Amino acid sequence: MQTKQKLAKDDILKIFKQGCKTEQTIGLEYERLPIFSATSKACDYSSEFGICNFLRNFAREENWDYITDDYNIIGLKQEHDTITLEPGCQLELSIKPEKLIFDLKNKLNKIDTFMQPILNKFGIKLLGYGVSPLSTNKNIHLIPKKRYEIMAKYLWGILSDVMMRETAGVQCCIDFSSEEDAMEKYRTANKLSPFMTAMFANSPIRGGVDTGYKSFRALSWLNTDNDRCGFVGRIEDNVSFDDYVDYLLETPMIFINRGDSVIPLNGKLTFSEFMQNNDYDAEIEDFELHANLYFPDVRLRNFIEIRNHDCVGKGLQYSIPAIYKGILYNKTAIDEINDLFKDFEYKDFAEARYNVPKTAMNTKIGKYFIKDYAKEILYIAEKSLIEMNTNEEKFLEPIKELAEQGICPADILIKNWYGLWNKDIKNLIKYVS
Repeated sequence: MQTKQKLAKDDILKIFKQGCKTEQTIGLEYERLPIFSATSKACDYSSEFGICNFLRNFAREENWDYITDDYNIIGLKQEHDTITLEPGCQLELSIKPEKLIFDLKNKLNKIDTFMQPILNKFGIKLLGYGVSPLSTNKNIHLIPKKRYEIMAKYLWGILSDVMMRETAGVQCCIDFSSEEDAMEKYRTANKLSPFMTAMFANSPIRGGVDTGYKSFRALSWLNTDNDRCGFVGRIEDNVSFDDYVDYLLETPMIFINRGDSVIPLNGKLTFSEFMQNNDYDAEIEDFELHANLYFPDVRLRNFIEIRNHDCVGKGLQYSIPAIYKGILYNKTAIDEINDLFKDFEYKDFAEARYNVPKTAMNTKIGKYFIKDYAKEILYIAEKSLIEMNTNEEKFLEPIKELAEQGICPADILIKNWYGLWNKDIKNLIKYVS
């Protein structure tokens, strides 16, 4: 009888190498916070007008298929697009990657248009905002998805429950053509990370009060799990797929799937130890799950997933992919960004990342402030997009307007909170709806 061959590192590396593509597209994952219009509280999962019944109604009206976990509806799919639920009922639209941001916007607008009558019927608003404005994690129950229960018990950071139940963000997905191309984009995206978090900071008010932070969402990720979250720290020139896999192999595992069962491992084994363990035969699917439970700001898959932005609206959600497309799909633009940051070391980026949640655009890095560099970043991205001749530079206009004033979305919210809104949560919600 032939012995089953153990999973090897070379098997894992194939996942990343197979991601190399000749065609370069851009993807968008857009999470929003659903609240009940009447109370401003976070939507629940199972009540008559909760998110589960909203999904059920939308699926019936628009002919989407259910995504289930142990017979519970946890999302919907139609061809390559999905609507899924994050742990605290946050609603995420994942749009099939496209060559043009215009196509992403059109698809998202189309889905929103179909959803709106049903949202109105259920008395639900979707907020373009980074953290639950009124309800806190103690009053937000997890959706009935087995992995979330295990994750909630395992993640040890003091704000892990906030991250899981209260926060929403915008993620951008970028293609690569080779390992060299992937790692150059990966390094550049990591360097951009604290600057982008600052530019799109949009979560100062939480639980009905000013938290003192411009991005409470970013703060929560800093306090979730140091083993798997945050700024990955590999920005040197020779970083490779092999180095990234090594990080993952030495990261503690949370759980594995076997058939219909979820088996907690609770950090007792790293993946490299699991591969040598005799209790289970490690499978490539185990690694893919493990890699999906690793949450750095910039994550490598068979594409590059950039994850460090608060949820924003008012057109700013399209500024995010526009910046990355302009910079990461143009070698000259990448070189210009690296030249802009040439005097910084890893510790400078890491220190900025830890300060950005509180001070955003007024965070100091080197001799200057992030707001000073933001204008240069946008100039480089805009110049590149103009060269592409796709008219996508127009998506930079909302963020350019803020950057020229040296502010982020949170600064507008805080000014109004203490001014016209008189600390009334309903005014905030109206603004971010």
